[in-house]
Amino acid sequence: MIKNKISTALHFLLVVSVSVSAAAQPPPVTEATLQQVAASLQMYVDELPEMPKLYGYTKDLGNCSTKPGRLTIGMFETKWKFHRDLPATTVFAYGTTAATATVPGPTIEALQGIPTYVTWENHLPQSHILPWDPTITTAIPKKGGVPTVVHLHGGIHPPPSDGNPFAWFTSGFCETGSAWTQSTYFYPNVQHPGNLWYHDHALGLTRINLLAGLVAAYVVRDSGMDQKLNLPMGSEFDRHLMVFDRSFYKDGSLYMNYTGGNPTIHPQWQPEYFGDAIIVNGKAWPLLKVQRRKYRFRIINASNARYFRFSLTNGLTFTQVGSDASYLPSPVTTKIILLSPSEIADVVIDFSATNANESVLTNDAPFPYPTGNSVDQLNSKIMKFVLAPGSPQPPDGSVVPTSLKNYPAATTAGAATTRYIVLYEYQSSTGNPTHLYINGKSFVDPVTETPKSGTTEVWEVINLTGDNHPLHIHLAEFQAIKVQELVDLAGFTSCMATKNDAVACNVTAHASGTLVDVPASEKTWKNVVKIQQGYQTTVVVKFNLVDGDAPYPFDPTAQPGYVYHCHILDHEDNEMIRPLKLIH
Repeated sequence: MIKNKISTALHFLLVVSVSVSAAAQPPPVTEATLQQVAASLQMYVDELPEMPKLYGYTKDLGNCSTKPGRLTIGMFETKWKFHRDLPATTVFAYGTTAATATVPGPTIEALQGIPTYVTWENHLPQSHILPWDPTITTAIPKKGGVPTVVHLHGGIHPPPSDGNPFAWFTSGFCETGSAWTQSTYFYPNVQHPGNLWYHDHALGLTRINLLAGLVAAYVVRDSGMDQKLNLPMGSEFDRHLMVFDRSFYKDGSLYMNYTGGNPTIHPQWQPEYFGDAIIVNGKAWPLLKVQRRKYRFRIINASNARYFRFSLTNGLTFTQVGSDASYLPSPVTTKIILLSPSEIADVVIDFSATNANESVLTNDAPFPYPTGNSVDQLNSKIMKFVLAPGSPQPPDGSVVPTSLKNYPAATTAGAATTRYIVLYEYQSSTGNPTHLYINGKSFVDPVTETPKSGTTEVWEVINLTGDNHPLHIHLAEFQAIKVQELVDLAGFTSCMATKNDAVACNVTAHASGTLVDVPASEKTWKNVVKIQQGYQTTVVVKFNLVDGDAPYPFDPTAQPGYVYHCHILDHEDNEMIRPLKLIH
């Protein structure tokens, strides 16, 4: 029974020596002071950076061929200026050298069907720059150092290259986790063209390492398809926007809480991190000067926990052409885009559609989403677009076609099995969260999801918590096809707390309430799906290549397997993650 298991887990945590691990702790700071620091930063004074590019392929000019690329990317401690008026911040950053490391890191541009090999190197110091909590399941090296491992989010690649949380390593590979096997990762780039990103995935440290700066974009391109669609192209008109939130001390240092919500149980962990300043491509509230023409923006929500509900001022709209790593079947024009942490929206904005001289990208998503605090004057603003007068030069020859790309339909017909995936949150006697489980199990409990490679499954995902959760399944591509309210939620939750068995608790009778439409902007094959609280979301999960229904061109059953988890990083780090092991 879950109650007994939770009681045992809490007892274990209570007898652990409770201490916060980090470098030297700064003086205590209030939320009011953090807000004052953010408010002191004038908006729209720093220009939006374009992150450096690395190419995951090489061109052989002698025979006009394209060959696999080999990159070496390190993780470095360095300084980064998040704002003109903020002192330089100590960060962890990706780059080919310490001098060129950036936040976000370099964008990797790959070509469909051309493999990319990346050797990941850890050059981080002996101690972390941020506090972390040893009472949650965490990589703790015996000889010191900062554990890291890189996950290509949305990538389709062999298990040893997936960045398993247990495959962590410290500087110089001095120490490695139980699942570490290799320093060079193999990315086949066999999936359809689209948007991905890479980030740290170390056990129990994902929220800390991403907060420190270990995030970057990755895109798989198909030049033939780019030419055919004729969407805005080129580095000026096709841009990444990597958006996240951070708070800062007056000296420019990154803020991360040193005291947890349940400090007698977890001295440092808290259920969500929300920063006061909004950062885009490494700058707080930047501006971008644009011409009156169409631009393509690949918007990545790289926040730990914040959802963004974007809109544009002065009458401009988004035309969304893709979601996560897939195109939509046809463009969707919308005034609002809702992105959960780790979600990606691929959009076109036509700046010729307004006579105004500027447009502000805004946010009105409550935090935690959807029933938390309302946005304020700081976190409601993202960045500003400043429109140049006159006609664009050169003239805008791009278009938004009426149809984009058709993939195989998401259907339950022929599904190999149906699984129930239930999301739980547990609280202490004070009513504060202690940890979160999937199906009542911790990350280290034996694997229970063992899909057969090449099959399609139906996952009925049931959210019994009070928050929306972004579900991310490694390797697989999946799509929500139905979202239905649970009636008598209290009765069903009570039964599940005792039995932890959706069928035994008659889920069919409870999942009979109001149906919610899946947004048109999310009706494609995704790698993140929002799971609404108090609802059952039916998700079709494909464990093969969507294009052509083809098998994976590698062994997906190899060790250490894959994982699936909530992509609110504070939840993922505290047990809302489970192993996933494919079988033949």
